[in-house]
Amino acid sequence: MLRAQVRISRRLQSGLLAEHDLALGSYDVLMHLGEAPGGRLRMNDLADRVLLSRSGLTRLVDRLQREGLVIRQSCASDARGLYAVLTPAGRDRLTEATPTYRQGVRDYVLSRLDDDDLRTFGHILGKLADEPEPSPPTRVSGPGPGGLPWRPAP
Repeated sequence: MLRAQVRISRRLQSGLLAEHDLALGSYDVLMHLGEAPGGRLRMNDLADRVLLSRSGLTRLVDRLQREGLVIRQSCASDARGLYAVLTPAGRDRLTEATPTYRQGVRDYVLSRLDDDDLRTFGHILGKLADEPEPSPPTRVSGPGPGGLPWRPAP
């Protein structure tokens, strides 16, 4: 699973960089902002959506802000809160890059699957995406294979 994800991501990034000088992570941020009401999301929410640490997202948004693709806005109801907001230039860049991204998804994922595979793939992705957050690990008792604990505690 990880190998496939890395290969697909590298190919998508290669196309985005070559045609739009836009890294896949930057496209991901622009895409989430583009889908959000008003083109803006709180930085914490955006970090969760793009699967980056808060500090990783801060560095990425710094870069996008230097390029004029996003701005930061203070949150009126929480002085500590910040929004990342898509600029008109950011929306233009997203609009230009989206066909390249979609073509990459078609080329590297969808074209390799037949109709039955696509139905199954969609079903599996839906299950995985809708999965609730994992619960905290349960206590374990007794050693399992190799002396590691593995059985749930009573």
